[in-house]
Order: sequence, then structure tokens, then C-alpha cells
Amino acid sequence: MIDLPTLNIVLVEPQIPQNTGNIARTCAATGARLHLVEPMGFRVDDKKLKRAGLDYWYLLDITYYDSWDDFLARNPGAQCFFFSTKARMRHSDVKYPADSYLVFGREDAGLPESLLLRHPDRCVRLPMRGEARSLNLSNAVAVGVYEALRQWDYPALQWQGRLHHSNWEDAAPDEGR
Repeated sequence: MIDLPTLNIVLVEPQIPQNTGNIARTCAATGARLHLVEPMGFRVDDKKLKRAGLDYWYLLDITYYDSWDDFLARNPGAQCFFFSTKARMRHSDVKYPADSYLVFGREDAGLPESLLLRHPDRCVRLPMRGEARSLNLSNAVAVGVYEALRQWDYPALQWQGRLHHSNWEDAAPDEGR
């Protein structure tokens, strides 16, 4: 059996159930583990959370924590990368080792600056225009997830799709239009 790397997504105090539901769906589709750190701005049984994740909940590996300290105690030695609009390094300039933890903060405040200052070499930013405050949390997570998976050559993920009513072999060659 091949030992595949594990990607871990950590949401610290998420506030919007639809974002967490979308992130759960990304985790389900990619095999990433989801870690939710309290306090959250919703209950896990929230209808909006379930609706955003659709019917993929059975594919999730999800762990809940009472606090950031609880997360640290239960994941000693976790190789965390802190995604923040305040970071100085691009997310794509980092080499994500196997079993990385991508950490994201609250939608309204991000991660605490005190946490970022303790890990300056592990803080990363998604490049964007200076006039924009931030990306939507679920979009930022998706970008981070797929960058790490790209670096690992998308382990155990299907990389070719199938047509439902036709065959690719029947397609006309592209004539550069």
C-alpha cells in the first residue's frame, strides 16, 4: 500500500456556515481533512452548512476543537502554514511538505496578528490587488488546497473526466478557433 500525503485544512473560528459548507465540499472532493476550531458563528447542524456541503458529508474526515490551544495539544508538531492577507510571502513560493496544515482565520478578522508574528516564515498570502480587502474564505481555501495538491501531483485524485452522453473519441479535432 502506498503511503499518501495528507492535507489538513484548519478553520479557526469560522463565522459563516455557507463558507464552511463549501470548504467541507472541497475537502470531501480532494480527500483533505477538515479541522474546525471553536468558537464558531454557527452550529454544525445548521441547514445552510449542510446545504453548501451537499451530499458529501460521508466523505469527510472532520475533527472539532474547543480552542486553538486544544488544536495544538492534539496535533503536536503540526507543520502549519498560516494564510493571511497580512503575510509577506506568496502561497505559491512555499513547498508544502506531506501532512501540511493550511490554517485560515475568521472571515471578518483573519488570524490573530500575535499568532502570525510567532510564525513569520510560515505566513503566506494569496496575491491580489491592493484595493481588495480579501478573497472569500472558501475561495482562498480552494486556492491553497489545489496549490499543495499540485505540488504533490494530485495524489489519488482522478484527473480525467468523462462525458455523460458522448465519447471523447468522437470529438472533432481542435482547429484553433
